[in-house]
Amino acid sequence: METYTSDTFFNGRLQVRQFRSGYRFSIDSIILAYHVRLRPGDTVLDLGTGCGIVALILAYRHPESTVIGVEIQRVLADLARANARSNGMQDRIQILCRDMKGLTAANLPQPTDWVVSNPPYHKNNAGRLNPNRQKAVARHEIEVTFEDIVITAAKTLRTGGRFLTVYTADRSIEAMVHMRAAGIEPKLCRMIHSAESTNAKLVLIEGVKGARPGVVIPPPLKIYQEAGDYTEEIAEMFRA
Repeated sequence: METYTSDTFFNGRLQVRQFRSGYRFSIDSIILAYHVRLRPGDTVLDLGTGCGIVALILAYRHPESTVIGVEIQRVLADLARANARSNGMQDRIQILCRDMKGLTAANLPQPTDWVVSNPPYHKNNAGRLNPNRQKAVARHEIEVTFEDIVITAAKTLRTGGRFLTVYTADRSIEAMVHMRAAGIEPKLCRMIHSAESTNAKLVLIEGVKGARPGVVIPPPLKIYQEAGDYTEEIAEMFRA
């Protein structure tokens, strides 16, 4: 029998259950959700929603928005729905259990203003696959590649809509090439470092569908201080 853990955010106002032994979200998801800038009435599509952590944070922070989460693994989709219900967000979070590659604007409830994704970082043939299926699908391009995600984003976004992802830094150029090929112009690229003295392991990339070229490179995001505590910017992401 599967067992769960429960995490709380925003002084206990948001509770998130996830599998104890399956795929578990990380700081990547918190960073991704924090950088989405929704306006009242916006619709956001979360590709590969997992337990629904990004969708839940967005619905909590932006109560006038609508979030659609897409998850191919049924057990995770069911968990995401349960998390939405337990937080009273079932009217604002819709979870679709399906292959995202078949999505288009025509088969979504409304036009999409943002698409977000915390995708698998590793190629299917790169490194050892985790024997846990949930973890393997989340970390390796077994069910979906980054190119698939970007193509789906382009098909579902309105013109001028935004795509946001946290990806592995060593594949950042590859990611932006796929975005531009799909008609999503990279507009922001922010490197993410574990600490001051480490190389960037992750990158936050934002693109706009149908935009002109021109990218902003803001100051890097650092996760930990020298003493091992979160930096002030990361700590702010956990505050209500």
